[in-house]
Amino acid sequence: MSTGDNLLELSGVHTHIGAYHILHGVDLAVPRGQVSMLLGRNGAGKTTCLRTIMGLWQASQGSIRFAGQDITRLHTPQIARLNIAYVPENMGIFADLTVKENLLLAARAASHAGQMDSARLDWIYHLFPAVQKFWNHPAGKLSGGQKQMVAVARAIVEPRDLLIVDEPSKGLAPAIINNMIEAFAELKKSGVTILLVEQNLSFAQRLGEQVAVMDNGRIVHAGSMAALAQDEALQQSLLGLAL
Repeated sequence: MSTGDNLLELSGVHTHIGAYHILHGVDLAVPRGQVSMLLGRNGAGKTTCLRTIMGLWQASQGSIRFAGQDITRLHTPQIARLNIAYVPENMGIFADLTVKENLLLAARAASHAGQMDSARLDWIYHLFPAVQKFWNHPAGKLSGGQKQMVAVARAIVEPRDLLIVDEPSKGLAPAIINNMIEAFAELKKSGVTILLVEQNLSFAQRLGEQVAVMDNGRIVHAGSMAALAQDEALQQSLLGLAL
């Protein structure tokens, strides 16, 4: 796939955290307008890869390009201002704030709720009805699935070109997972490019178009999600389990 087809590209990225060498020359391409899955066993380096993209940890070698721009040395706020949103595995919800206040923090153009884009809020309510239902409730009182919805809603309260989410289905009930899949599919239709780290292979198969598999800090496989879903031997060798 040519560079012009990719919104995000990592080339030979190494990341050190203290004395530990976590990423060992990661090459990753995220095609524009698609849902890409990043899979791998626990400890393979997936979260480190996302945090390095976002500048939370600095790459010690290699390059990260977004929409053709080298963002390797940018700081996290600069990266976020390029219309990249990141939902970490712990969701980063402010428990003592209401759902409304959590979203307001991410709405850069609004100083109070009345200035938030009402049409966009209506769209978010459609994607995640729980956000509207619990609008004035403390976010910390919500269930895990509801918190995940708030976290994603906060990430998209302003238009984004790239949405990066770490383990969106972790600990969620099947009904909530279905809702999340529908929401991500609708986000993709709206033109958002999505990169998801996942452990739930059924979730990955239903939503992903492209897939990359990490092991020991490297990308060991990249291709179509459909091809991986059909190859049980490859699943076993890469992930130790089958779809």
